[in-house]
Amino acid sequence: MNLKQSVGLDISSREFKTAFEVMDSQQHIKIKATHSFENGPSGFKELDRWVQKHSDPAVPITFTMEATGVYYENLAWHLHQKGYTVAVVLPNKARKYMQSLGLKSKNDQIDAKGLAQMGAQQQLRPWKPISEHLLQLRYLTRHLESLQRLNTMIGNQAFALEHSRVGSKLVNKHLRQSRKSIQRQVDEVKAAIIALVEKDDQLRLRIKNICKIKGISVLTVAVIVAETNGFAILENQRQLVSYAGYDVVENRSGRHVGKTKISKKGNSHIRRALHLPALSVVRYEQHPFVDLYDRVYERSKIKMKGYVAVQKKLLTIIYALWKKNEAFDENYQPKMTSGNEESNVLFPLGNKESNEVNSKGQKEVVPQQGGTTQDGHRYNESPNVLFPLVQT
Repeated sequence: MNLKQSVGLDISSREFKTAFEVMDSQQHIKIKATHSFENGPSGFKELDRWVQKHSDPAVPITFTMEATGVYYENLAWHLHQKGYTVAVVLPNKARKYMQSLGLKSKNDQIDAKGLAQMGAQQQLRPWKPISEHLLQLRYLTRHLESLQRLNTMIGNQAFALEHSRVGSKLVNKHLRQSRKSIQRQVDEVKAAIIALVEKDDQLRLRIKNICKIKGISVLTVAVIVAETNGFAILENQRQLVSYAGYDVVENRSGRHVGKTKISKKGNSHIRRALHLPALSVVRYEQHPFVDLYDRVYERSKIKMKGYVAVQKKLLTIIYALWKKNEAFDENYQPKMTSGNEESNVLFPLGNKESNEVNSKGQKEVVPQQGGTTQDGHRYNESPNVLFPLVQT
């Protein structure tokens, strides 16, 4: 008797490989069928017929795939609309699972079989598609980020050319034209984001409540809401902190006290969006953020550590305000919060690579800029890149 059916899908731009596996009552897994399909509407219809041919309607079935760029999205939407349970896993999670199986070779069919076995053995969280409204908002906010990065890069080139011994009038002319064109596009995208928020009554009211934090703009909240699907993909603040890469990674064993830092293995768009607002709320002396900053800075004498603590605090308060649909109140007092507990949870003491030493003789760590995105790409965070607008 079979207990579970699992289909693994390894997806590329043109086609996807599938492996159909079943788990019996003895938890033995065997491959029932494999096939290749075109990654398009005709391939999706053929997949439906193939699944119906090999599956048992009385046994639960799960489809497991990797989040490979945007190639998986159409198929995931198709299967979700058909009523199937779909699990979308991060590539690094799938890779480590397959390494644990002792697989030394790698190709599309092997990956499909590994994903099928992963879906059969593990209780993966069902995938929930982002709403089309928030998906459009995500496209706009990410496009704005790209434009601002490009504008910064061209500005750096113009600055270097201006101070070089031998310049070029033609290059300087083209750079000026490019900056004007990019700035025009930036203004258009910002206006489109505001218009999209204004069209949705619920979105507009919730963001308005959050923007009562002096130093937070509509554009910043739009990034966070779009990247989290309105926080629908998260169940609590701990998951949110981990999703954004603010969770702490420790390195301790016996007497060895290694480097302690935030993981930065999460959504880099959220961290970039919160960089300048963290500076702003401290500058405007918004409570409780400035209090947290002062406590962390007084203990560590490291400004960036205090600002990163404020970023995490901002994120969790935005989450709470969104869930409760309440306006920000700087005089609100949480039931159980102490400054030492709050700062120590975000940045535990104990790093022997820093020059700062605490009262116990332990050394501390400065958070580093940059990190790794969910798809494995490296990046460098820059404080002058994202969203200079501030709600005053």
